[in-house]
This record gives sequence, structure tokens and C-alpha cells, in this order.
Amino acid sequence: QVQLVESGGGSVQSGGSLRLSCAASEDTYANYDMAWFRQRPGKDREGVAGIYAGAGGTNYADSVKGRATISHDSVKNTLDLQMNSLKPEDAAMYYCAARKKVSPRFVWWAGSTYDYWGQGTQVTVSS
Repeated sequence: QVQLVESGGGSVQSGGSLRLSCAASEDTYANYDMAWFRQRPGKDREGVAGIYAGAGGTNYADSVKGRATISHDSVKNTLDLQMNSLKPEDAAMYYCAARKKVSPRFVWWAGSTYDYWGQGTQVTVSS
């Protein structure tokens, strides 16, 4: 059972930056796909960015492409999300998720395919 703990959320002004981090309770680098999701008030959960196991490729939602970078640190065993040029519409609860890799692999943005979730970290963006 992988446990995930997010950190790094907070309040930032529009145009600012935040770095979210997700600490995993075990080594996830080689065998787990991981992703960041977010849920805005009144909206469905949506995928923000995903990374396949073993640095097998990164993917981003169109809404954050060019402003976000996802990375999986194999030494620290953390999943990070650097977000720049934040907009008010980026305000949400952000969740880290993980799943065992499979072949053929699932699409990164399908939240139902992830087995492990963190408790979330809140991001607030003021205009």
C-alpha cells in the first residue's frame, strides 16, 4: 500500500509560482505511473500532469502546458510539480496519485486507473 503525502500548496498572486511535492512511502520511480490531479470548486477532478514509470514520458493538460513541469525524483522518491505563471483558474485542491505500471499502459489522465491518492494540498491564486 503506497502512501502519498502532498505539500507545497499555498496562496500566491496571479503570475506567481509554486512547487508542489508528493512524498511516497516506498520506491515508486521504476514501477509506478504517477500524476497530479486537481479539483476546482464545483468542477470534476481533472488531470494536470502525468509521468510514466521509469521516466517513461511526461504529459500535460492543455490548460497548463508550457507553465507546468512534472518530475519524479528517484533519490528523494518524490513527485514534484512546478507551476509558473499561475492564473486564478489554477486555484484548486491538488492531488498526487500513483498506480502500478501496466502494459499496454493506461492513459495518464484517467483518474479511475490510479489506486493510490494523497490527501491533497490547496492552491489559492489571487488576481
